[in-house]
Amino acid sequence: MNEMYKLKKDISEAINILTGKDIQAESLTLTPTKKEFEGDYTLLAFPLARYFGKKPEDAAEIIGDYLKNNLEIIEDYNVIKGFLNLSFTDKYWHTSLNEMISNQNYGKGEHKSKKVMVEYSSPNTNKPLHLGHIRNILLGWSVSQVLEKAGYDVIKTQIVNDRGIAICKSMLAWQKWGKGVTPESSGKKGDFLVGDFYVLFDKKFNDEYLEWQNSDIALDIYKENGKEISKEKFFNNYKNEYFNKFSILGAEAREMLLKWEQKDEEVIKLWEMMNGWVLQGFEETFDKLGVYFDKSYFESQTYQSGKSIVDEGLRKSVFYKQSDGSVWINLEDAGMDKKLVLRSDGTSVYITQDMGTADLRFKDFGTEKMIYVVGDEQEYHFKVLFEIMKRLERPYARDMYHLSYGMVELPTGKMKSREGKVVDADDLIAEVINEAEKSAKERGELENTTKEERGEIYEKIGMAALKFFILKVNPKRRMIFNPEESVDLQGQTGPYIQNAFVRIKSILRKTEKTETKNFDNYKEINKYEKSLISTLSGYPDIIQQAANELEPSLIANFAYDLAKKYHKFYSEIRVLGAKNIEAKNFRIALSNMVADILEDAMNLLGIKMPERM
Repeated sequence: MNEMYKLKKDISEAINILTGKDIQAESLTLTPTKKEFEGDYTLLAFPLARYFGKKPEDAAEIIGDYLKNNLEIIEDYNVIKGFLNLSFTDKYWHTSLNEMISNQNYGKGEHKSKKVMVEYSSPNTNKPLHLGHIRNILLGWSVSQVLEKAGYDVIKTQIVNDRGIAICKSMLAWQKWGKGVTPESSGKKGDFLVGDFYVLFDKKFNDEYLEWQNSDIALDIYKENGKEISKEKFFNNYKNEYFNKFSILGAEAREMLLKWEQKDEEVIKLWEMMNGWVLQGFEETFDKLGVYFDKSYFESQTYQSGKSIVDEGLRKSVFYKQSDGSVWINLEDAGMDKKLVLRSDGTSVYITQDMGTADLRFKDFGTEKMIYVVGDEQEYHFKVLFEIMKRLERPYARDMYHLSYGMVELPTGKMKSREGKVVDADDLIAEVINEAEKSAKERGELENTTKEERGEIYEKIGMAALKFFILKVNPKRRMIFNPEESVDLQGQTGPYIQNAFVRIKSILRKTEKTETKNFDNYKEINKYEKSLISTLSGYPDIIQQAANELEPSLIANFAYDLAKKYHKFYSEIRVLGAKNIEAKNFRIALSNMVADILEDAMNLLGIKMPERM
């Protein structure tokens, strides 16, 4: 039980004695007092007034008077309208700090005996990971870390989309125009090489489509269906139809997909080779980002399981079959539409493999909650998936959740992978590390370190810049990532927080560990110290809130607020030069606790802290 909760519990018990009611500690609103008023914490009395049958300010007076006379930690109080401002004794601040210091697992929630699966990353093996994937991966990783800290059993997983028409496009392009090139012969990372062929396919397809638009059959189709729309706009909208009905390259790609599903030896061999290139490239990028998965699932292995579920759904009349052999589900009664779950040629769609994967995960881990970290453009897809699993009466269906997030862009605008305009993850990682190096060199503070030490520090600063900049934003919001802004030591950035940690480590290197033991006689606790302790005391609640809301930005903003308050404390208060040993010891102990919590909070965001910068 943390000090803040103990305080709320003491206050709730006092109110219950006064009213004869049963007010729970969790229902109380207790926050640090605003700086323009006198006090340390403020209790909101408005919702409590009805239990007293009095005005909020009168209820606040009654509570304040009782607390002052019955709780030794309450020194004084004042009431402003329905706000009860409480001032605390030195003993409260000493006890709070000591309780935090003595708790080796401070902030960790009680074990909840609930298995939660978090799916993130979910790349396609036809291109490298890009900026959008970075937001996905960082969000999924951080949510997993926060849930574990809150006390859940967490399984980190991904589904690799390693089959389908997009994969066949890259394969076909390599087969037709690759001339046997490999990552080794080209000197290119495998996922980059395969991504080049995906772009090349689209270029060749666009050339083919442009030529076809002037054919007699194309002009006839336009005359029949174009009506008042321009020719250019009509053919922009007709592209998918062309791919499926008339395109030579489209027919070859679809034929390759059918051969793949039929286990054609030559196609499977090509697929295994190119997939291997991409997967090796992904692993290198995951290592740079500092993430891993407890288990990776592959669509090539799960889609057959999905087909079995389709058969089950047909037997249960959850699905129905059309005359062309395709299988559908009607969700109109749930405010959705009719959804295809299996094509007429027997090939799977995305929803097919997602059904299969969900069943496999439950079988493998017995997960009671499944969280899918996927962009907001897939919101409808997951509404459909969750409704289907409910109708199939899966035991986990009621606790499936889509953690959607908005698009992330650069200052230059959106990205389009088929046109080769994507910002690759590896390139972006290199850019932020380069920005960190440039910024550090301008300050000239690492001249006495080795080249290896500097490289490690640049990497920690660069990755902190990248990760914090993305995770500080609510996932629902679209965002623009600016590499130069992300390394600003004066802004709301990862390096700004790292700098507070480094300042503390510099202080601690100049002290003896025994110096922090005795500070109980320190009697002049100032507002900066109180502010830091108040902020630290809220850390456990922030973790639980972030876990409940699946919201790492709460952790990011907590870390920034704590760092900002420490920077202010550092600029106003002497630590090593304190006027007496008790003050010095208190401030060293407080600084050490701030460093520990900053490091712990940033770890939940996947960020490492440097000792120097």
